[in-house]
Amino acid sequence: MNDLAISVHDLVAGYAPEVNILRGVGLEVRRGEIVTVLGPNGAGKSTLVKVIAGLVAVRGGSVQLFGEDIAEVAAHLMVRRGLAYVPQINNIFARLSVEENLEMGAYTQGQRTEVRRGIERMFDLFPQLWERRRQLAGTLSGGERQMVAVARALMANPKVLMLDEPSAGLSPKLVSVVFSKIREARDLGVTILIVEQNAKAALAISDRGYVLAEGRDQVNGDARELLENTEIGRLYLGILRGLS
Repeated sequence: MNDLAISVHDLVAGYAPEVNILRGVGLEVRRGEIVTVLGPNGAGKSTLVKVIAGLVAVRGGSVQLFGEDIAEVAAHLMVRRGLAYVPQINNIFARLSVEENLEMGAYTQGQRTEVRRGIERMFDLFPQLWERRRQLAGTLSGGERQMVAVARALMANPKVLMLDEPSAGLSPKLVSVVFSKIREARDLGVTILIVEQNAKAALAISDRGYVLAEGRDQVNGDARELLENTEIGRLYLGILRGLS
């Protein structure tokens, strides 16, 4: 069995013609790991996960999911291959209730009984959402909305969950709550890839980390070692919280 959930080698990608945001990025995420990708604004963190999710085209290099090349796989087919992606913004259905959001996340699940079991599991993982289950998701607090986004993604029973800036806009207290729930999601058997600005919070729950700068992976290693290395923060992370 392939130990690698995600394998990226020499990845080149971008948006405008002939302008590459990623210029030779490499990344590996093993089964069962939490891996965080850090870096300053413009480093290419969000572009990286969008490429893996099939939302941005690969211009060079390779992207594999459990050993299978997914560079040409359409974004809407990724969930059936075991990959769920939570973007930074527009990650919930604001005019649907919390419970309806969870149901939408289970569109690949055929049996109604399986959907109900999944919803019950999510309410066990996020008990706050049970209390809000009939409330419109758009009226929730920022932390609760992020929980809905993560729970909705988990409803698809993914093998891999990718999160883009899950701490964005949250208070320090809510950041702690959301990241503790992400760690609990890993305990359900989900491999997790996070891109983040909040280095301290993300690395605290991660096994390993990567630092992107100028479109390349500059440093990678054990999360604790990166967290304690102030030189890395000075050279590559700038004003990133926790390592500056």
